[in-house]
Amino acid sequence: MQIGDRFIEGEIKAREEARKVYEQAKAEGKKTALLEQQRPNIFTNQVANIGPGETIVVQIEYQSSVHQSGGEFSLRFPMVVAPRYNPDPIVQTVDLDPKSGYAVNDPVPDRDKITAPVLDPAENAKINPVTLTVNLNAGFPLGTITSPFHQTDMQTIDDMARKISLKSGSVPADKDFELSWNAVAGKTPNAGLFHETQNGKTYLLGFVTPPAQDAATQTYPKREVVFVIDNSGSMAGPSIEQARNSLALAISKLRPEDKFNVVRFDDTMEVHFPSLVQATPDKREDAIAFVRGLTADGGTEMLPALEAALRTQGPVETGSLRQVVFLTDGAIGNEAQLFDEISKNRGDARVFTVGIGSAPNTHFMTKAAEIGRGTFTLIGSEDQVAARMGELFDKLENPVMTDIAVSFDGANAPDITPNPMPDLYRGEPVVLTAQLDGATPAGKLQIIGKTGNQPWRIEMDVAKASEGKGIAKLWARRKIDGLEANAYAVNDAAALDKQIETVALANHLVSRVTSLVAVDVTPSRPAGKPVVSTDMPLNLPEGWDFEKVFGEKPQQAIPEGQRKASLERQDEQAMLIADRMAAAPTAHAASMIADAGKQVDLPQTATLADRHILIGLMLLAFALMAATTFSLWRWQVRGLASEVRDRVR
Repeated sequence: MQIGDRFIEGEIKAREEARKVYEQAKAEGKKTALLEQQRPNIFTNQVANIGPGETIVVQIEYQSSVHQSGGEFSLRFPMVVAPRYNPDPIVQTVDLDPKSGYAVNDPVPDRDKITAPVLDPAENAKINPVTLTVNLNAGFPLGTITSPFHQTDMQTIDDMARKISLKSGSVPADKDFELSWNAVAGKTPNAGLFHETQNGKTYLLGFVTPPAQDAATQTYPKREVVFVIDNSGSMAGPSIEQARNSLALAISKLRPEDKFNVVRFDDTMEVHFPSLVQATPDKREDAIAFVRGLTADGGTEMLPALEAALRTQGPVETGSLRQVVFLTDGAIGNEAQLFDEISKNRGDARVFTVGIGSAPNTHFMTKAAEIGRGTFTLIGSEDQVAARMGELFDKLENPVMTDIAVSFDGANAPDITPNPMPDLYRGEPVVLTAQLDGATPAGKLQIIGKTGNQPWRIEMDVAKASEGKGIAKLWARRKIDGLEANAYAVNDAAALDKQIETVALANHLVSRVTSLVAVDVTPSRPAGKPVVSTDMPLNLPEGWDFEKVFGEKPQQAIPEGQRKASLERQDEQAMLIADRMAAAPTAHAASMIADAGKQVDLPQTATLADRHILIGLMLLAFALMAATTFSLWRWQVRGLASEVRDRVR
């Protein structure tokens, strides 16, 4: 935390302890900042006791590994947290002897911590400007470098290094930044080994890309593919187009001997065929027509669709490969429920995820594929559909390598991640991290596996590993991920949390059970001065439809005076756009943002609840009118009958 010319370094503490330190400093009028993890890819930052006109700079460092697939390397920098759909709590009647009561099972118990105000782009200028520079040192001669979602300037340092920056200087934080690069022909690395020494231990990072199986000898098993497509409100706009085109392309690529089905979901769920059907031309055309007709609306009730894909498609036919392909933006808060479903009911199926849109939930995509022993791909624009889906088709055909195991000969490696090693698909490398005893270990790293029916083996000399940075933290993060992934099978939750806390504290990492807190020792808020808290709003991800996610706003007549004042405010905001895009918002701009944030509704569900309530009230009114009319009619009939009887007498 930077205050003027002074820097206060944050400390990693147990989550509850860090929260207490922050709250105490806040109460004492000291400047303080707290960084907490809500999901592995969602973090919240709180800063207290910022005085009028003051600027506080909070610097956060994080590390991430580059993704490699098919000879292409890529870095994805997330810029915005998309609004999450959180399923309603489930209320169950239970017997609480001697009385009955209710038990509430909330699939998203921390929903308030992952929900932020979101600006309606129709009424607000975009905020949260980002400047970004990438110093790319690839380690091999560079070929093509692309940034598919942002315009960039590039400076050549040498044949292995480039400096990339945003062409416009800054951009609003409303979509992920992605940078992809490859090597010049014949120079793509297929193996690498790096080491870092910390506190008397050696940490290794190794990768190996196995050889692809010869197409002439490769066999293609029959496949049973269940496609699941998200057509909820968050997918409105370009996302549903990308999803429809991707799925239509996938269906068209099926072979006649394959079987398939299609499941679509929003806040309802529909299975297109009663069961798996043969991929004949007419069935493929039928399914593609169904997919082309989908529109995006409603909530994101993903669990029932996943259950249908994993549980209701019958047993896997002998000699066939069952695959579940999930196309979604992953904009949900109940990831844990879905991971648990995949873990318990996957059976022999493999789960593949296709992340759609400008800001997909990459944590869900990668972890669901990892638990499901599949792989993932991300599609952020229409231009990427053919290439990314084509790459996925190659991987769907068959794993390139199975039964992978890693060991060390002549070195003691108590912790290797991931454990167990996943299967590999075409173009993917084995990527492992390991903690070794001693500062100068020797010996051999051995990796074995099977390509088809053929055994495969490689050895790497530990002593020849190149020096690297950040490997210890990468190992620690992957160690924590492994512990979290097995949480469902652990009976002692407190012991698991203690294991995670120990690793996180030792490696200075924010985790589910540890937080980063910084405190200035000098109080800066005068005694007796109140504190005003403001939740800073986020931009809506590019391409999203605000009304599809948050519901339509009621139209109200605006008095002329208010309308004029509103137009003046909009003009004032427009004048501030240039300042916002050039640098962080000024104090005056920040106050305007806060005012705008107060007018923004927090996300509830994407279902049209207000409309349903209105329809219900109209039906009740109609029923009341009908009942009143019927009563008057009966009264009139009785009056006529009485008059007739009197005349007869």
